[in-house]
Amino acid sequence: MSSDRSRELMLLLKEMEQRSRQHAGGLPDQEEAHWLWEGILFFVSGTPLVASLKDVREILNFPAVLTPIPGTQPWMLGIANIRGTLLPVIDLQKFMGGKAVVTDKHSRVLVFDHNGIRVGLLVGEVRGMRHFSEDQHIEPPRLADPLANYISEAFQADGQEWPVFGIGMLMESPDFQKASL
Repeated sequence: MSSDRSRELMLLLKEMEQRSRQHAGGLPDQEEAHWLWEGILFFVSGTPLVASLKDVREILNFPAVLTPIPGTQPWMLGIANIRGTLLPVIDLQKFMGGKAVVTDKHSRVLVFDHNGIRVGLLVGEVRGMRHFSEDQHIEPPRLADPLANYISEAFQADGQEWPVFGIGMLMESPDFQKASL
C-alpha cells in the first residue's frame, strides 16, 4: 500500500472519529457497586440469627437415619450418611445450653464447612435469606452466654437487630471441639 493511500485512510478514520464523538451521547454514569452481605436466617432458642451465605453449604431436612455415637456430649446427635458422606449432626440449641430442638417439619440441618471440616447444625427453623447493605452494619447486641461468644457483628433492618453467627468461632471453640464425654 502506498504512503499516500495510508495517509488518506488515516485522515478518513480521524474524520469518522470526530463525527462520532460530536454525535455520540454521553455514556451513562457508572453506578457505584453496592456492598451487600447475604445470610441465612435461623433461630436458636427464639433468638434470630444470620449465618453468612458463604459459610452455609446446604440446608437439609432432619436425616431419616442418624447413627448415635456412644460416649459423646448430649448435643452430639450422631452421624448421618448424606449422599455417601458422613456428617456429624449437632443440636445447636442444646449446645448453647437450651432445650433440645424438637424435630418437626420446620427444623433443618445447616451444613457448614470450616477449613475442610463439615458439620451439620440442627436448628428449629430456617426462615430464608436476608440481604443487608453496609449502612445496616451495627455493633452486635448484648446476648446471653454462651451464644454471645459466637457473635462478632450484626445488622439492623426493619427495626430489628440481626446478630451474625460466626461458624468459625464455633468450630474453633474448645467447648465445641470436645464432643466426647
